[in-house]
Amino acid sequence: MAKVSFLGLGVMGYPMAGHLLKKGGHDVTVYNRTAAKAAQWAKEYGGSSAATPREAAQGCDLVMMCVGNDDDVRSVAYGDNGALAGLKKGAILVDHTTAPAVLARELFAETKKRNVGFVDAPVSGGQAGAVNGQLGIMCGGEQADFDKAKPVLDVYAKMCALIGGPGAGQLTKMVNQVVIVGMLQGLAEGLNFGKRAGLDMEKVIAVISKGAAQSWQLENRWKTMVEGKFEGFGFASDWMRKDLNIALAEAKKNGAPLPGTALIEQYFGRISTRGHGRWDNTALMELLAEPKT
Repeated sequence: MAKVSFLGLGVMGYPMAGHLLKKGGHDVTVYNRTAAKAAQWAKEYGGSSAATPREAAQGCDLVMMCVGNDDDVRSVAYGDNGALAGLKKGAILVDHTTAPAVLARELFAETKKRNVGFVDAPVSGGQAGAVNGQLGIMCGGEQADFDKAKPVLDVYAKMCALIGGPGAGQLTKMVNQVVIVGMLQGLAEGLNFGKRAGLDMEKVIAVISKGAAQSWQLENRWKTMVEGKFEGFGFASDWMRKDLNIALAEAKKNGAPLPGTALIEQYFGRISTRGHGRWDNTALMELLAEPKT
């Protein structure tokens, strides 16, 4: 059993922190910007909540962060009330937030000064993966830090792997998002084409899901896409757009052309302009089903 804290109780963090306590048997303290959410979690799972990240981190072996963006990460990690101010020597800070690789390297350097370990560990699998404890966790950092963190991360992981040094986890998440949106755009176009051709899409999916077109997105999202249902589940379009902009900025640095990704980022921009930024990222289908300027 480890003493751990979890900072950020959104749709991903809330169940992930719960797994640490219920499934992993760890001593868990949580922090959330909205204190009522932390109190709700503590009541539901029986753990503890803290008023600040520093208080939550004190005495912990591992501290996990899962917040919105790089500004949120800095606000939780730094400052007199930040997690770094409360971490003991030898503890490990794990960042599950999807953020730029440069931030991971910045945090690694800062933790080094304090004799604290760091692992950047963005996740894939969406809300369902978090709820079911079946996330893919792509990690960057030093082997010794990863080895200490992995037994705890495995509580909510289907796969947890060290890819390389600090920032490698974030770079891998960029690859993940680029691949996903390419598949989603292709799926949206294929489904829209099939509908307009008058095909029975359930029969179509039954066949093509057993061939080379098979994917998680196809098997789990085709029905809601065909029905035009994009609210109340999945990964928000605005969040995917944020992730794509991180990848596009990194691509400018390393010279990797991402023409399809750049185009799809614009499509997500259109979804946001229409006021549907909180719709699931499968809303790419809506742009095809109801063409608008």
